[in-house]
Amino acid sequence: MTLPPYAQLLGIVAERDAGAPTELVMPFTPEVLGRPGFVHGGALGGLLEMAAIVALTEALGEDAARVKPINVTVDFMRGGREKPTRAAGTVTRLGTRIANVEAVAWQDSRDKPIAAARMLYLLVR
Repeated sequence: MTLPPYAQLLGIVAERDAGAPTELVMPFTPEVLGRPGFVHGGALGGLLEMAAIVALTEALGEDAARVKPINVTVDFMRGGREKPTRAAGTVTRLGTRIANVEAVAWQDSRDKPIAAARMLYLLVR
């Protein structure tokens, strides 16, 4: 899977285990530093957006629909520390023109997310 240039700028890589949804991993680097010792909120938002797009692209499969974001809501739950951050997306509804996707980012445990996003996409076919 080829990630867009913004994902490459953040150092995001995709990891996929057989039968599991794709997870994205963003390393902690000076490029994602916000306040000292914490991941920048914009980098977290970018990671969540990439995770949502990856999940939606996998759900669309061979369908060549173009994806356009309509609305994005990000909830920041706790500060991301100086360690790799993981994220995964889940398509909650896939219609003919609209898709709803949720994405979660975590560091130590998926049960303790540091941020979550709900995204609404327009599918152009």
